Amino acid sequence: MPPPPQAYRPSTALLGLGSAFWDPVAAADFPETRLRFRNDRAAAQVGLDGLDDAEWIAHFGRFAPLPNTLPQPLALRYHGHQFRNYNPDIGDGRGFTFAQLHDRSGRLMDLGTKGSGQTPYSRFGDGRLTLKGGVREILATEMLEALNVPTSRTLSLIETGEALDRGDEPSPTRAAVLVRLSHGHIRIGTFQRLAFERDEANMRRLVGYVLRQLYGEDGDDPIRLLHLVVGRTATLAARYMAAGFVHGVLNSDNINVTGESFDYGPWRFAPTWDPGFTAAYFDQQGLYAFGRQPEAIGWDVSQLAASLRLLVDSEPLIAALDGFGPAFQAALTEAILWRLGVTARDEASDRELARAVERTLRTTAAPLDRFFFDAFGGTLPAHYGDEWADLRAALDGYASRKPRDDAYWLGEPCAMLIDEVEAIWSRIAADDDWSALHAKVAAIRAMGDALR
Repeated sequence: MPPPPQAYRPSTALLGLGSAFWDPVAAADFPETRLRFRNDRAAAQVGLDGLDDAEWIAHFGRFAPLPNTLPQPLALRYHGHQFRNYNPDIGDGRGFTFAQLHDRSGRLMDLGTKGSGQTPYSRFGDGRLTLKGGVREILATEMLEALNVPTSRTLSLIETGEALDRGDEPSPTRAAVLVRLSHGHIRIGTFQRLAFERDEANMRRLVGYVLRQLYGEDGDDPIRLLHLVVGRTATLAARYMAAGFVHGVLNSDNINVTGESFDYGPWRFAPTWDPGFTAAYFDQQGLYAFGRQPEAIGWDVSQLAASLRLLVDSEPLIAALDGFGPAFQAALTEAILWRLGVTARDEASDRELARAVERTLRTTAAPLDRFFFDAFGGTLPAHYGDEWADLRAALDGYASRKPRDDAYWLGEPCAMLIDEVEAIWSRIAADDDWSALHAKVAAIRAMGDALR
């Protein structure tokens, strides 16, 4: 049965780009489909919360087409810089886009997969996702959403009954297929592929698609697009920092031009404000360390600018890139004030407060989540001693934007450090006990409600 028409608003906008942008593919035929997680809160935004479990599995485990949207799954084509090395041999290797829907605010959303089987870009991979990887993506997206970071949302996780061999975790391990709800899957690497191929006509077509479908603007002006992407990605970088989040793999094929974070692999939340903290064991040079994330995202955006030189001269592109630093600083100030739970005053005072937070957290090595929990509303408890004097002074005169009247403030701060992630997974792996995951998702959402 199709979802209610008043809530369900399908689209086929992606088809308007033309077949040069994708390859039609089919989902793997999984041995079984066991529903492990369904995000009805996200599903309600696109009219899918009315599906019963059997319908849910049919669409998100067997990939029966949803009504009036894409008739078959599409593996998107792109290139990208991976740890600053250009790779033209990538694309959707274990996922595809299989539906487009408008959410309640009118945004065009994609339903995309992870672990849905092999595609022309799988190379030597099996196109699968470990169940642990799916659990980790649920935790990352739920936590980031609660902390006001623009992120894809994990819509569904279905265990598929396969045993996978992996070199970086105990094997064989269980398999799953994940569905994410995303504001587009157009990456910086999508533009890089067209620049690499000198495909001016499709580059112009892609610019128009992103402006029209993802930003709600008319025209196909590459300069306007770059200004918009600079603003959105600078905001993303700032909110990563305020959340204490380390993505781990900020390659240009992992940066969505809407500025929405997605594709979570070796992510971690930093325990303290440690600029050198890394998430990925293979990032031995610290290229994507916590404190280098703004630089990494800015560098990726410069690759978008380089790609757009296929259409326009360099000078206005360089001018647009020059806006990344100021946009990041403004967004970081706003993000830190939001997490502190205070209302803005004036630009100079707000910036000094944000700097005082960064400086004091770095020098004291205080637990990030504990600090923001205690300081919410703008008042530091008495046990924060002399080393907090500058920050206490910077907070003087700031008003709380929301009272601490939710039950959340009667407990302990909600964090998501690696030991807890591993403990949640251990209970699933050892005893098929999902209670800790469901309890954590509930706790994260309670925190998000208290912060909003």
